[in-house]
Amino acid sequence: MRFDVITLFPEMLRVLTDCGITRRAHEGGLWQLATWNPREFTSDAHRTVDDRPFGGGPGMVMLAEPLAQAVEAAQAAQRAAGVQRPRVLAFAASGLPLTDAKVRRWAGEGGGAVLVCGRYEGIDQRFLDEYVDEEVSIGDFVLSGGEVAALALIDAVVRHLPGALKEPSAADESFADGLLDAPQYTRPEVWRGRSVPEVLLSGHHAQIAAWRRRQALVRTAQRRPELLQTARASGRIGPAEESWLDAAAASGEVKK
Repeated sequence: MRFDVITLFPEMLRVLTDCGITRRAHEGGLWQLATWNPREFTSDAHRTVDDRPFGGGPGMVMLAEPLAQAVEAAQAAQRAAGVQRPRVLAFAASGLPLTDAKVRRWAGEGGGAVLVCGRYEGIDQRFLDEYVDEEVSIGDFVLSGGEVAALALIDAVVRHLPGALKEPSAADESFADGLLDAPQYTRPEVWRGRSVPEVLLSGHHAQIAAWRRRQALVRTAQRRPELLQTARASGRIGPAEESWLDAAAASGEVKK
């Protein structure tokens, strides 16, 4: 899979090819990265990429033309690499949420993506209307620019590319089945007076699996009840699991 990132700060993307799982996957040829600086597509001496917003207001808005030329160059490079229709994504707090389902789908589809990292107050809407397939948000907060969001998206997608991780590792993570993951423990068995749950030391795989499932349900009910409702609506929670949740509610672990 290939990512082409439109950014004023290409150096911020180097962490992906320098560190961790994404570095190993990059070295293994599972994905490629190219960056395009909009300043390289300006025609004035100051290499201007922003201007004051029409209608007034604080801050500056990124110009459409340098971004358009950068995207066109990235698309041409993707086509030359064999990607005929790369999706174009831009990052904005007002965008659609980045979800595990989208990440897994994009990883499964492969191909390529052009990621547009905005700065300042935002991007000229005409560019977004003309070039961008989807605006993406990684949370209900504002960042200084889209680079951090691009890092998050690329990392999330790459870890699902075949060969990047051991398959069971990705399958057991949070959101894999619509729920949050159960808590994890490692050695020593007792740390500062806190013990590992006894069931995890039992070697009884069925009991361990049941414990982890209950913990995932309770944790999801506590922290992300909307995910629990979605799992219920899709039929992924059975009667026995509902009884666990009822017991957790009765004990005060979760709210009804």
